[in-house]
Amino acid sequence: MKLPRSLATVAAACALAACHSKKVSNAPEARPAVAVRVAVVEQKPRPSSEQVVGTVRAKLRAAIEAKVSGRIEALLVTPGQTLRVGDLIAQLDSREIQAKLDQALAVREQATRDLERARELLTKKVTTQAEFDGVQARERVAVGAVKETETMLGYTKVLAPFNGVVTRKLADVGDLAAPGKPVAEMEDPSALRFEADVPESLIGNVKLGAKLPVRVSAVPRPIEGTVVEIAPVAESASRTFLVKLDLPPTDGTRSGEFGRVWVATGESHTIRVPAAALIARGQMETVFVTVNNHAQLRIVRTGKRTDDEVEVISGIDSGESVVIDGANQLRDGLPITLKP
Repeated sequence: MKLPRSLATVAAACALAACHSKKVSNAPEARPAVAVRVAVVEQKPRPSSEQVVGTVRAKLRAAIEAKVSGRIEALLVTPGQTLRVGDLIAQLDSREIQAKLDQALAVREQATRDLERARELLTKKVTTQAEFDGVQARERVAVGAVKETETMLGYTKVLAPFNGVVTRKLADVGDLAAPGKPVAEMEDPSALRFEADVPESLIGNVKLGAKLPVRVSAVPRPIEGTVVEIAPVAESASRTFLVKLDLPPTDGTRSGEFGRVWVATGESHTIRVPAAALIARGQMETVFVTVNNHAQLRIVRTGKRTDDEVEVISGIDSGESVVIDGANQLRDGLPITLKP
């Protein structure tokens, strides 16, 4: 069905008007410039290092065990208890050794009397010198037996060998104590060291006396450790060398804590940007750079991080200006002005 000429003309005019209004609605609006602060990216030489994990340990630690066998009559320590050298840790049943000591004392008394009589007989020339020497030797053996048994009796008291703290209790009253079977463990918390298994690829960079930064989770800043011991041979299973570093007294550091030590490997030229310039969007990391007074979004790939800088492996080049303040207000293509 055909429309009259007048109606067709009106319809065409309406269509043109609609198209004109659509074009007007899509015209870009002027967007205000965002004031930002930028920093010029430079490729600078920086010392490179590799981190090796390790553990904080006490320099002086021991597993305390009895020197003689015996039933434990009293165990006087608990984990965390502070001990002084010579403090009693455990008391063993000493009745058997006490009986041997009584016997040795009786033998010594008899040998002493025999020696006195032999000396008188020798003076009167009733006995020979050889017989006197035999009696004197038996008296010395008896004296030695008493000293030996007294020493064994002293071993029934298990004493602290140094000043420290009890870390573990490995036995209880009624257990049988014996050589090679520890009853407790203790260590001196006043002197700590850091122990790390350094791979064979890095051990050439570690020298005795070297100062290396150690980071422990409980301490906010790195601790300077001194290398005091390097294992002369590698562990065959892991191909690593045990390295020990003395740590200075530091509040908050305890034995058994996890830590890291940084081993210098040389010098590298890398691009680093302030950590404030990096914007994380899920698993994607981006920065804004300035191009002709406009913000340009760049997807970057990052590497090692420090407290205030991030290494950028790809995404920006040396000489470009990266936004370090105000980046969260930007979108790709927005005009920007620089803060003084």
